[in-house]
Amino acid sequence: YKKSARIVGDVIGKYHPHGDTSVYDALVRMAQNFSLRAPLVDGQGNFGSIDGDNAAAMRYTEARMTRIAEEVLRDLDKDTVNFVPNYDDTMKEPSVLPTR
Repeated sequence: YKKSARIVGDVIGKYHPHGDTSVYDALVRMAQNFSLRAPLVDGQGNFGSIDGDNAAAMRYTEARMTRIAEEVLRDLDKDTVNFVPNYDDTMKEPSVLPTR
């Protein structure tokens, strides 16, 4: 597991320079088994409840990808999708994900 704050910081720095709230909210939703049939994030800590309780602050939670998320990304390096420059043209990112 990695601290959620570290993950959010990496995403903001590499792909989405528009604030941490939207990135953390997306991470939280992908960890909630009541929001998605197959969660893409394995969360450790308080990621909210079906009753509407909010998730803990990102500094208190940790996360890692689930096996399903790893499967979604499995063929990423096999030239199955197009890559485009990120927001500041320092990296390439996939335009879509290569799911099966």
